[in-house]
Amino acid sequence: MKKSLIFIVTLLLIFPCAIFLPGCKKGKGKVKPPKIAGIIFQEDQFFRLVQFGMNAAAQKAGAELFEANSENKPTKEIQLVNTYIVRKVDAIVISPLSAKASVSALKRAHDKGIKIITYNSTIEGDIPSAYIESDQSNLGIQSGKAARNYIENKLGGKAKVAILAYKSQVPEQSDARSGGFKQEITKLPGVEIVAEQDAWLAEMAVKKARDILTAHPDLDIIWAANEGGTVGSVMAVKNAGKAGKVAVFGTDVSEQLLDFLLSKDNILQAITAQSPFKIGSLAVESAIKLLKGEKVEKKVSIPGVLLSREKPEGVKAFQKNFKELVSRGQG
Repeated sequence: MKKSLIFIVTLLLIFPCAIFLPGCKKGKGKVKPPKIAGIIFQEDQFFRLVQFGMNAAAQKAGAELFEANSENKPTKEIQLVNTYIVRKVDAIVISPLSAKASVSALKRAHDKGIKIITYNSTIEGDIPSAYIESDQSNLGIQSGKAARNYIENKLGGKAKVAILAYKSQVPEQSDARSGGFKQEITKLPGVEIVAEQDAWLAEMAVKKARDILTAHPDLDIIWAANEGGTVGSVMAVKNAGKAGKVAVFGTDVSEQLLDFLLSKDNILQAITAQSPFKIGSLAVESAIKLLKGEKVEKKVSIPGVLLSREKPEGVKAFQKNFKELVSRGQG
């Protein structure tokens, strides 16, 4: 009897949780929060809202989120991925710069057991466990339909159109948006695309749009494939004194673009907005589920939301919700 008692006491001293007593659970207090790297590639309101969504999901799950910006530089993207491999994060949530060139670094992370979740843009192959995106073609199609209606109703079915995209930055995504837009406007035989250039930041787009307006004084419409391009296009038309003569259509959403839609200058006619907060939160939620061994959808495509000058009440309602999201994220 004494030997049995001594054996039990010894077990308890060596393995205090080997015999489960009330309040004694295996690993209690030693579970570390998952470490997730969240990488954006550009500092604009879209990506800031993506970050707010990531933060909200991480805080809700008790995860540790490391935020970084590759700044549109492939070399910096590689450095960041390598850094997070060394830091032994559990997952990397990233909008990669290239479907092909971004593969090698993310494959190294994947081979180390790190879960890869892409959003907004993705890479070739099966390395990502999940991909959260806006329906890129749909973003262009919706803006294209709005532009086509404008051309039919206000320009007699004829228009000269210029396009500002970002093919040299993220070619696959840019092509999808541009392709959707062209698909719609070219249904009208009187439409001619007279210029197609890259300008994804506002300061770039102001200069490119100004040059296009100078080269094509009879231009009717500019469509831009992203937020910066849309902002720059509006500013260029305004600076050129062509408000009411050249209409702008765009993609993405920001507080500034919403103000432009409600402005009396009649330049910006419509934008197709994404849901960046939702994209960011779903991306991190997918990472957390995967780390728990749960199944997630391989690809989630979120449709865009068309916001038009013709429906100001809808713009105002969206604007109110948008500002609340921004305030929540900044708080």
